[in-house]
Amino acid sequence: MRCPFCGTDDTRVVDSRLANDGDQVRRRRRCVACDERFTTYEVAELTMPRVIKSNAAREPFNDEKLRAGIMRALEKRPVSIEGIEAALNRIRKRILISGEREVASSTVGELVMDELRQLDEVAYIRFASVYRRFDAIEEFRSMIDHLESTPSSEQRHRQIDLLPRPPKV
Repeated sequence: MRCPFCGTDDTRVVDSRLANDGDQVRRRRRCVACDERFTTYEVAELTMPRVIKSNAAREPFNDEKLRAGIMRALEKRPVSIEGIEAALNRIRKRILISGEREVASSTVGELVMDELRQLDEVAYIRFASVYRRFDAIEEFRSMIDHLESTPSSEQRHRQIDLLPRPPKV
């Protein structure tokens, strides 16, 4: 690693730690020539799969398009930037974990809906109305009824079991 202060190629790693929930390695380095210290971050370079659109066209995964869609649904809603970034990271991670070279845009849309439901139910309905192309008020009613009758994964997680769960085999 080249020293940003004097340009010498001879630097030594003084300390290494995991950063950003284990997705990065933070390294403190010391230049052998000028004795200055600096920090570098090492990140795995992963290639996102291509997205297959509904018209069968294929395009590169566009992070800004994903962010814009989520931000549009969350406009004027009380959701923190940290919550939004965490949701975006979870969506990206789930897409990468799939290991597929191509992913359907409908799959990405469903992942976004899952995350929006956890963040804000109004944003979830907004996004669903555009994503699923609602034409009538009955479709909104149906979606809201479904939302009210189905507990979110967070609500299911917080529920107390009335009966003991069977042991995992």
